Amino acid sequence: MNSAKNKIELEENGYSVLSDLYSNNEINEILSCIENAGQEGNSFMKTKDLFAIRQLIKNVPELTNLLFNKKLANLISDLSESEYFLTKAIYFDKPSESNWFVAYHQDLSISVDKKADLENYVNWTFKKKQHGVQPPIEILQDTITIRIHLDNTDKNNGALKVIPKSHLKRIIRADSKDWNIENEFVCEVEKGGAMLMKPLILHASNRTTNGKKRRVIHLEFNKHNLTEPLDWLEYYTIKPAHNS
Repeated sequence: MNSAKNKIELEENGYSVLSDLYSNNEINEILSCIENAGQEGNSFMKTKDLFAIRQLIKNVPELTNLLFNKKLANLISDLSESEYFLTKAIYFDKPSESNWFVAYHQDLSISVDKKADLENYVNWTFKKKQHGVQPPIEILQDTITIRIHLDNTDKNNGALKVIPKSHLKRIIRADSKDWNIENEFVCEVEKGGAMLMKPLILHASNRTTNGKKRRVIHLEFNKHNLTEPLDWLEYYTIKPAHNS
């Protein structure tokens, strides 16, 4: 890992790819932990094209120590001088026969504990008994997303496509002429590696065409407290990293 390089790429391009965040043994332990978890309740979603677990740490608490190994703690510490905490954790399993694809979009919603009428908190949603809202743009700009890949992922099994530097244009309407896909980049990630991204970067993924799984743990980190009385739906502090 080269955290300094990853930090520069993340800020300038809106994304960065790194390898060797987890060993094969660690990935196997993570997968085993998820497979042994119960699958009841609103946080679990299963269709022929997708299996997902929302509020992953709450629903599978045994994952905490496996996910937050020394490498991840060091990476988060290196990416920002501020103290970041976890605000969202989701497990996505895109099965090998999946026909599911996602068009270009930005991640504009955060999960919160309640609904409140506040300035600059807009576009409220309520899905799976969870409140979502688009927060002030500073919160989105300061979010760091880390997508941990549990399988080798390329353009044939749903690797994310991004428009580099599009995060610098702030919020872009879907019908805007302010972007095109000429400089589209496919973020291929090795098993045990990760993709770092800013939620405001335009990103998309294709259908699976090679019959291979694409399992990902999606983590979002932030440093901001929300305007009272709102609070993050998920909030987990990160243990400081210790260099050996």
